[in-house]
Amino acid sequence: MNKTILIGRLTKDPDIRYTNGKDGEQQCIARYTLAVDRRGKDAGADFISCVAFGKSAEFAAKYLKKGTKLCITGRIQTGSYTNKDGQKVYTTDIVVEESEFCESKRDIQTQPEPAPEMMDIPDNALDDLPFA
Repeated sequence: MNKTILIGRLTKDPDIRYTNGKDGEQQCIARYTLAVDRRGKDAGADFISCVAFGKSAEFAAKYLKKGTKLCITGRIQTGSYTNKDGQKVYTTDIVVEESEFCESKRDIQTQPEPAPEMMDIPDNALDDLPFA
Protein backbone atom coordinates (compact mmCIF):
# COMPACT_ATOMS: atom_id res chain seq x y z
CA MET A 1 0.00 0.00 0.00
CA ASN A 2 1.30 3.46 -0.94
CA LYS A 3 -0.49 6.04 1.24
CA THR A 4 0.89 9.29 2.64
CA ILE A 5 -0.70 11.79 5.02
CA LEU A 6 1.00 15.15 5.58
CA ILE A 7 0.18 18.29 7.50
CA GLY A 8 2.22 21.37 6.71
CA ARG A 9 2.32 24.89 5.34
CA LEU A 10 2.85 25.96 1.76
CA THR A 11 6.27 27.55 1.30
CA LYS A 12 5.04 29.70 -1.61
CA ASP A 13 2.01 30.08 -3.86
CA PRO A 14 1.32 26.97 -5.98
CA ASP A 15 2.75 26.80 -9.50
CA ILE A 16 -0.30 26.33 -11.74
CA ARG A 17 -0.05 25.07 -15.31
CA TYR A 18 -2.47 23.80 -17.87
CA THR A 19 -1.84 21.03 -20.37
CA ASN A 20 -3.93 19.42 -23.07
CA GLY A 21 -5.24 16.04 -21.99
CA LYS A 22 -5.76 12.97 -24.17
CA ASP A 23 -9.35 14.05 -24.92
CA GLY A 24 -8.23 17.54 -25.99
CA GLU A 25 -9.48 19.24 -22.83
CA GLN A 26 -7.15 21.32 -20.73
CA GLN A 27 -6.04 19.68 -17.50
CA CYS A 28 -4.90 21.71 -14.50
CA ILE A 29 -1.65 20.75 -12.76
CA ALA A 30 -0.55 22.34 -9.48
CA ARG A 31 2.86 21.96 -7.89
CA TYR A 32 3.69 23.17 -4.41
CA THR A 33 5.97 22.43 -1.50
CA LEU A 34 4.77 21.69 2.02
CA ALA A 35 6.99 22.47 5.00
CA VAL A 36 6.26 19.62 7.41
CA ASP A 37 7.59 19.94 10.97
CA ARG A 38 9.62 17.07 12.36
CA ARG A 39 8.79 15.51 15.71
CA GLY A 40 11.22 14.66 18.45
CA LYS A 41 14.60 16.11 19.17
CA ASP A 42 15.41 16.66 15.49
CA ALA A 43 14.01 20.16 15.24
CA GLY A 44 13.34 21.51 11.81
CA ALA A 45 11.15 20.70 8.88
CA ASP A 46 11.12 18.62 5.74
CA PHE A 47 10.16 20.27 2.48
CA ILE A 48 7.96 17.88 0.52
CA SER A 49 7.20 18.36 -3.19
CA CYS A 50 3.55 17.82 -4.02
CA VAL A 51 1.74 17.63 -7.36
CA ALA A 52 -2.03 17.73 -7.88
CA PHE A 53 -4.05 17.04 -11.01
CA GLY A 54 -7.61 17.78 -12.09
CA LYS A 55 -10.01 18.85 -9.33
CA SER A 56 -7.29 18.80 -6.66
CA ALA A 57 -5.19 21.13 -8.82
CA GLU A 58 -8.14 23.44 -9.45
CA PHE A 59 -8.73 23.58 -5.67
CA ALA A 60 -5.07 24.53 -5.20
CA ALA A 61 -5.25 27.20 -7.90
CA LYS A 62 -8.36 28.76 -6.38
CA TYR A 63 -7.73 28.56 -2.63
CA LEU A 64 -4.10 27.89 -1.73
CA LYS A 65 -1.41 30.47 -1.11
CA LYS A 66 1.87 30.80 0.73
CA GLY A 67 1.48 30.00 4.44
CA THR A 68 -1.76 28.01 4.11
CA LYS A 69 -1.84 25.12 6.59
CA LEU A 70 -3.00 22.05 4.74
CA CYS A 71 -3.61 18.35 5.33
CA ILE A 72 -3.13 16.19 2.27
CA THR A 73 -3.41 12.52 1.52
CA GLY A 74 -1.81 10.97 -1.49
CA ARG A 75 0.83 8.57 -2.70
CA ILE A 76 4.57 8.73 -3.15
CA GLN A 77 5.73 8.70 -6.76
CA THR A 78 9.34 8.51 -7.87
CA GLY A 79 10.72 9.30 -11.26
CA SER A 80 13.75 10.54 -13.13
CA TYR A 81 14.73 12.74 -16.03
CA THR A 82 17.89 13.91 -17.76
CA ASN A 83 18.64 17.60 -17.20
CA LYS A 84 20.13 20.00 -19.76
CA ASP A 85 23.65 19.08 -18.60
CA GLY A 86 23.02 15.42 -19.42
CA GLN A 87 22.85 14.34 -15.77
CA LYS A 88 20.15 12.01 -14.53
CA VAL A 89 17.99 13.63 -11.83
CA TYR A 90 15.82 11.51 -9.52
CA THR A 91 12.55 12.92 -8.19
CA THR A 92 10.17 12.09 -5.37
CA ASP A 93 6.74 13.74 -5.25
CA ILE A 94 3.53 13.25 -3.36
CA VAL A 95 0.64 12.91 -5.81
CA VAL A 96 -2.23 14.63 -3.99
CA GLU A 97 -5.49 12.69 -3.87
CA GLU A 98 -7.30 14.74 -1.20
CA SER A 99 -6.60 18.01 0.56
CA GLU A 100 -8.30 20.04 3.25
CA PHE A 101 -7.57 23.13 5.29
CA CYS A 102 -6.19 22.69 8.80
CA GLU A 103 -7.21 26.17 9.90
CA SER A 104 -10.37 28.16 9.42
CA LYS A 105 -10.19 31.78 8.29
CA ARG A 106 -11.08 32.99 11.77
CA ASP A 107 -8.19 30.93 13.25
CA ILE A 108 -5.76 32.81 11.05
CA GLN A 109 -5.17 36.11 12.74
CA THR A 110 -3.25 38.71 10.87
CA GLN A 111 -0.74 40.53 12.96
CA PRO A 112 -1.64 44.20 13.39
CA GLU A 113 0.89 46.57 11.96
CA PRO A 114 3.13 47.98 14.65
CA ALA A 115 2.30 51.51 15.65
CA PRO A 116 4.81 54.05 14.43
CA GLU A 117 7.29 55.02 17.08
CA MET A 118 6.74 58.44 18.57
CA MET A 119 9.65 60.77 19.05
CA ASP A 120 10.08 62.93 22.11
CA ILE A 121 10.30 66.48 20.85
CA PRO A 122 11.35 69.10 23.37
CA ASP A 123 8.83 71.90 23.90
CA ASN A 124 11.24 74.58 22.68
CA ALA A 125 12.01 72.72 19.42
CA LEU A 126 9.01 74.31 17.73
CA ASP A 127 10.44 77.78 18.31
CA ASP A 128 13.18 77.21 15.71
CA LEU A 129 10.85 76.14 12.88
CA PRO A 130 10.50 78.73 10.09
CA PHE A 131 6.80 78.00 9.45
CA ALA A 132 5.57 77.93 13.06
